[in-house]
Amino acid sequence: MNWLTNVVRPKIRNILRRETPENLWIKCPDSGQLVFYKDVEANQFVIPGSNYHMRMGAVARLKSIFDNETWFDVALPEVQADPLKFRDERKYVDRVRDARARTGLNDAVKVGYGKLEGAAVVVAVQDFDFMGGSLGMAAGEAIVRGLELALEKKSPFIVFAASGGARMQEGILSLMQMPRTTVAVQMLREAKLPYIVVLTNPTTGGVTASYAMLGDVQIAEPGALIGFAGARVIEQTIREKLPDGFQRAEYLKDHGMVDMVVHRHELRPTLARLCRLLTKSPALETSTKAAPPLTTAATIPSAAEMAPAAPSA
Repeated sequence: MNWLTNVVRPKIRNILRRETPENLWIKCPDSGQLVFYKDVEANQFVIPGSNYHMRMGAVARLKSIFDNETWFDVALPEVQADPLKFRDERKYVDRVRDARARTGLNDAVKVGYGKLEGAAVVVAVQDFDFMGGSLGMAAGEAIVRGLELALEKKSPFIVFAASGGARMQEGILSLMQMPRTTVAVQMLREAKLPYIVVLTNPTTGGVTASYAMLGDVQIAEPGALIGFAGARVIEQTIREKLPDGFQRAEYLKDHGMVDMVVHRHELRPTLARLCRLLTKSPALETSTKAAPPLTTAATIPSAAEMAPAAPSA
């Protein structure tokens, strides 16, 4: 019996064991229901039952905005990896290396250039999965470069903000990105080009105190947390109980801090309509699904500033 118990049965169990992916199911933070990951992904990361908006990665966001899921990655300036030689529990360079390996991004902001319902636009997306979408030197350079490209192409600039604030590991160099991006936004405004901000969950700290609140139109996704300081810090400072829904998108819309709250499924046509309105451009007569790919010389940027995007399948 020892041979049957110790050898045969364990081998049979190993044969029958199957590997299950960790992200096969997603639990809705709002309702607690379990949803198949593929269903959520196909629904633009919105939980079908509760309409809860999950966080969306940079590549998935760009695919959802541009025509035919086609765009050009904007080549971003390189910055010093660890200017302050910062270290807490771990080295800063190790944290950045891990974030790059996990997300496939070089830093928290990814910038793309392409067509939105036939019109050229520049889109910057902040990915919260990269060190909380924190604003450092690289992210600041990405925002500034995106704004400069919009000036060069005379096209609208759309930014999807998602951040916990400035990146503490870069100290004052991180805080300096706030005035730098503000100046770049002002350059776009002086050129009378549209600057549209989409506030996603969460947008807080130094990002809220700079380019995320300077848009010609401020859009927020449903339920997004938007603010500068946290609710607990505010309550301790003013010594008062905050109202329900404080710092959420719907509350801010009711109090005039954002212009509209738009469901993710309606975001693309809303952005296209705003771009046409602000640039006084007519609507396309043909369907956007039949729009030609970006192959003409007039729409392809130079090789020095662009690299073809390779979105994941």
